[in-house]
Amino acid sequence: MEPEAQYRLSISLDVQGSSRVPEAERPALRATLHSLARGAFEQARIAPDQYRADDRGDGLLALLAPHVPPTRVLGEWLEYLHQDLRAANRGRSQPVLLRAGLTIGPTTVDAHGWSGRSVDLACRIGNSSTAKSVLGAATGATLLVAVSDRLHQDAVVRGGRWVEPERYRRYEVPLQEGKQTVWMQVPGLAVPPEVPEAAEGAAARDSGREGREGGPSTPPPPAAAPYRTISHTGSGSVVSDVDHIGTLNIGRPADGER
Repeated sequence: MEPEAQYRLSISLDVQGSSRVPEAERPALRATLHSLARGAFEQARIAPDQYRADDRGDGLLALLAPHVPPTRVLGEWLEYLHQDLRAANRGRSQPVLLRAGLTIGPTTVDAHGWSGRSVDLACRIGNSSTAKSVLGAATGATLLVAVSDRLHQDAVVRGGRWVEPERYRRYEVPLQEGKQTVWMQVPGLAVPPEVPEAAEGAAARDSGREGREGGPSTPPPPAAAPYRTISHTGSGSVVSDVDHIGTLNIGRPADGER
């Protein structure tokens, strides 16, 4: 029997500018990232058995249990993540900058991990050129939150504890499957900055490049090298051997939100 899809919230959390981090500093950066996410879940009263978080090298992908209220994530979890990130950055010459992509939708969980267009979309909007540009333009900010249009309609507009709809700005984000409506906020700002036209153009070019090349990925090692799957991320898996780590992506037809 095939696993039954359930309506779940997905979170993709990435470090801005991670490619410029020296190799020797990456383990500490990843430890900080996981500690921040785990601490925010605990403070938001989301128990370890109510979510699963998998490592993605320079980020993480988390899936919430169906019964976890989305507003608790959009309100308390994001606020605690923001405040804990501010505390972690005190005294750092180079502060850690994070982008969070959040979506909600049918997701299937099986022995290999989870899959669903909602999971794919969380990764894409959080890692989009538009999200990177908005965070880069928000001087002094350390966290950007990008939510799908569906999640915005289902939960954000209703408000709730620490959920402030007026702080979100609408963006049309170019992705490889076409433009998607995405709502973003930058904690600490009344509204996030607008994206300059040049940044929108760069986002569109990046989107086209990903469509032609199948998305950015690390070149795989020789075929004979043994691999070990670390985590499944919907349309791909993060894989590694002793000396390499990369992402394998499975292409899909561009026929709607994912």
